[in-house]
Amino acid sequence: MAKTAIIEAHGGPEQFKIIDREVGAPGPGEIRIRHKAVGLNFIDCYQRSGLYPMTLPHALGMEASGVIEAVGEGVTHLKVGDRAAYAAQPPGAYTEERVMPAAQVCPLPDAISFEDGAAMMLKGLTVQYLFRRTTPIAAGDTVLFHAAAGGVGLIACQWAKSDGIRLIGTAGTEAKCQLALDHGADACINYRDEDWVARLRDLTDGKGVDVVMDAVGADTFEGSLDSLRPLGFMISFGNASGPVPPFAVATLGAKGSLKITRPTLFTHIADHETCQQMARDLFEKVTAGDVKIRIDQRFPLEDVAEAHRALEARKTTGSTILTV
Repeated sequence: MAKTAIIEAHGGPEQFKIIDREVGAPGPGEIRIRHKAVGLNFIDCYQRSGLYPMTLPHALGMEASGVIEAVGEGVTHLKVGDRAAYAAQPPGAYTEERVMPAAQVCPLPDAISFEDGAAMMLKGLTVQYLFRRTTPIAAGDTVLFHAAAGGVGLIACQWAKSDGIRLIGTAGTEAKCQLALDHGADACINYRDEDWVARLRDLTDGKGVDVVMDAVGADTFEGSLDSLRPLGFMISFGNASGPVPPFAVATLGAKGSLKITRPTLFTHIADHETCQQMARDLFEKVTAGDVKIRIDQRFPLEDVAEAHRALEARKTTGSTILTV
């Protein structure tokens, strides 16, 4: 039996229930993993609230780390006793132990702790596809990154620095801006205290940036488009403030023949070999010291509702994990 956090109805954090659930044995293409730590992400909040509807009841959670306890038929890249970490579907990481598909579970290097492994997979693989798989970005290019002091943002600041990319961040307090600067951002704008679009234009001599990476959504979308240079590229990869409302495609032409995409991590990692290679790329950044995983909040699994409240209130910095 494994202690597990589930929801039986969509809604607020109060929907969480802690239950004991039977784990079972892995079938073909599956593994059983005993978790050491579990990562917390905004997609978990979207699924809990119903923004991303799911069949209920269901456990939540998309990333974790732990030790492989059993391996199903056909699984060759993992064995019993291996350290492992993942960002993967279906949801179900908020538990002590689970059976799950093996394809997106990755061997975790000994040099990376279980806590860092749980905190880095979904966020770090997101940064990997943003910088390596979405549009060409080269040393000397300039990127605008919203929520630069969050879990994804702090990894992005360091990744950009290590690749010679100029990253301009935004955050909601001076302390968060300083955190982004400390992790490699070239500049960070406090969007609560100033007109961030105007400030961004000042920082780029009126030209705008090459790429915007925006996981905030509705609140920043229009300003993000206005921050791009002609022919610039907008990556809208999240909805922390709510989904982006419909807009006229002709707007992209009027604002300088802009390009836009709405990617998801799970499209990028759907192929087993691609996922494993992306993870190796991320692990190399971490083991080389180019990226350090910052965990600023730890909650016991039983306090998952409190953890969700903190995340949605934007009271967190860096990564948040659940301890099991």
